[in-house]
Amino acid sequence: MVILVMGVSGSGKTTIGTLLAASLHWQFQDADSFHPAANIEKMRRGLPLSDADRLPWLLAMQQAIADWQQAGIHIVLACSALKAEYRQRLSQSSPIKQVYLKGSFALIQQRLQQRQGHYMKADLLQSQFDSLEEPINALSIDIDQSPEAIVAEIRRSLNL
Repeated sequence: MVILVMGVSGSGKTTIGTLLAASLHWQFQDADSFHPAANIEKMRRGLPLSDADRLPWLLAMQQAIADWQQAGIHIVLACSALKAEYRQRLSQSSPIKQVYLKGSFALIQQRLQQRQGHYMKADLLQSQFDSLEEPINALSIDIDQSPEAIVAEIRRSLNL
């Protein structure tokens, strides 16, 4: 099984994904590790990625998901997956459970401004919200609660 923890940058995907994976004794993967160096450099310079920039990233994750499914490995994958098209591509080879970490622009902007050492800059947040197509068939979780409460709600809602 693959659980996709998605949302805009700063919504808590890595924190929640790591805690969820640990609580389930599953592996955790962060989609950031699938970005080509050119994408990371572009974001570091404060430039939003285009769909063309994202294609190799999505294809690499799609292959990884297929490999994990084939090997029977349970994974929690933290990935922005902002557009329905991206989520469809990621679930093309096998079904995945989707968890959407939903929060207000103001809350997430505050989190990004406090974050240190990450290449995703707070000034790119508006472009993320502009690109976001909220998922219809995902578990939607309000991020205005503790990480432990969020993980407990995910486990309860997905019967894990």
